[in-house]
Amino acid sequence: MEQDLVQRIKADPDYHTLVRTRSRFGWTLTWAMMIVYYGFTLLVAFNKEFLGTRIGEGVMTWGIPLGLFVIVFTVVITGIYVRRANGRYDELTAAIRAKVGA
Repeated sequence: MEQDLVQRIKADPDYHTLVRTRSRFGWTLTWAMMIVYYGFTLLVAFNKEFLGTRIGEGVMTWGIPLGLFVIVFTVVITGIYVRRANGRYDELTAAIRAKVGA
């Protein structure tokens, strides 16, 4: 019985849509995070002078807001993914479950 359920789910076009859109969106966010994170890491490794440059007359350097940006960016893209998962992906999952009787 369980193998039959798996086959019905795999045959559903909504399942293919769910897998395709979720994978594409997940990889897009992954690449965005990789660019930001490794870009910052490369700056730390190869351009310490820039990160140590003061902003204005105070003691703050460029490294502080850029490091904060990496943290905030991570939280923001996590929120974007969760919002989409709780909306669009949950709707597709519910439609698939209703069609196959799971």
